Amino acid sequence: MLITTSDELGDKQILRTLGLVCGSTVRARNVGSDILSGLRGVIGGEVKGYTRLLAESREQAIQRMVEQADQLGANAIVSMRFATSLVMNGAAELLAYGTAVEVEQLQVQGEDWRIV
Repeated sequence: MLITTSDELGDKQILRTLGLVCGSTVRARNVGSDILSGLRGVIGGEVKGYTRLLAESREQAIQRMVEQADQLGANAIVSMRFATSLVMNGAAELLAYGTAVEVEQLQVQGEDWRIV
């Protein structure tokens, strides 16, 4: 699955727009990470537990979005974005969303473009 934050895919032509797709995950903070985060706030530095948590959340949200796009018959997602929102104290949703599309490869032939 091709995924881009832009509206186009350069060497590919969008044949059909299949609609909005999204994937989300809700994650809660870890008490151990909260304590470490408090210490990092005093002495500075990266809170690796939170970094890992956010990376895993992004991957899971993207995977769920891709699964939804697959169900629609898409082979690409354009205009992909992330959004977050607080669900409750200590828990947040990470949302990945974009537009599912069907694309075909373009091939340059002289100065003309054509679908391959």
